[in-house]
Amino acid sequence: MSDSDALSTLLELGCIAVAAAILCAGLIVLLRPLLRRYALARPNARSSHTIPTPQGGGIAVVLATLFVTAAVFFLHTGLSRVLVTFGLLSAATIGLAVVGVLDDINPLGTLPRLAFQTIVVVVLVALLPANAQVLPILPWWLERAALVFAGVWFVNLVNFMDGIDWMTVAEVIPVTAGLVLLAFFDALPVAAMLLALALLGAIIGFAPFNRPIAKLFLGDVGSLPIGLLLYWLLLQLAMRGHLLAALLLPLYYVADTTIVLLRRAINGEAITQAHRSHFYQLAIGRGFSVLQVVSRVFVANLALAALAILTVARPSLIIDIVALALGGALVTWLLAIFTWGAER
Repeated sequence: MSDSDALSTLLELGCIAVAAAILCAGLIVLLRPLLRRYALARPNARSSHTIPTPQGGGIAVVLATLFVTAAVFFLHTGLSRVLVTFGLLSAATIGLAVVGVLDDINPLGTLPRLAFQTIVVVVLVALLPANAQVLPILPWWLERAALVFAGVWFVNLVNFMDGIDWMTVAEVIPVTAGLVLLAFFDALPVAAMLLALALLGAIIGFAPFNRPIAKLFLGDVGSLPIGLLLYWLLLQLAMRGHLLAALLLPLYYVADTTIVLLRRAINGEAITQAHRSHFYQLAIGRGFSVLQVVSRVFVANLALAALAILTVARPSLIIDIVALALGGALVTWLLAIFTWGAER
């Protein structure tokens, strides 16, 4: 590829992200009066905010992501082969967003939520090529069952972690940017890279409205579908033989949520009940400001993305071991810092 072709490609990719950001911000401006009227999140004992704040900004993020991605697919005839898969993925995402809207307005029970999420993730996993496996050593049926379980878990953990201003922004920007860069190493299909780029732009468009102190929350209508899309993208990465990179990118989110829920289960606490015992939530009560927490999470996620890219760019057992050790140490350090508090 010549320098001029490379520059043209970069400009085109930049335009996709900018278009998603502008569309998302524009939709938020249009929707905010309705959200303020019908989707107001009022503070309670488990809230991190102290004043009523509209939620539902995720509607704009999801619509902008899907619309811009679909537009790019339609404009590029070479991508027409993925339209059916993208259509089913979009339907699953929108379906999960609708459940999120209902839950934001009038909280649903745990079982109905999990049942619908499981159906959506089953559809997602069914879209994978029949002969594709992340770990060929496992029986096909066992891996597919594990992928469904992991998908439901991942959708929920993104929702669980969306508990303070800018937290989801601090996660999604490094992860999607990392995925876009990984596509240049042929670690991700072009279609998946374009979806990641649109999601990156959309979350950037949402970020100014959610900066502390937030004027707008994502709501379940945003966090659940975003979790689904991120899981789909990470699956594409793992299916190309880059499981370690797919694990490193969301490692902080996975560690915080998994450790906390295991601890609650061991202590006999209801794991389906809302709580404020995530490490990042405890940090707020121990002297950290919201910005101090999310800035640390953002920097840690950038480092995890760099490690994920390193495992793909320089594949070797030694580098994989070192990257996993460094990623684990970084996340452990961050969780420890949040546990000790700002006074340490």
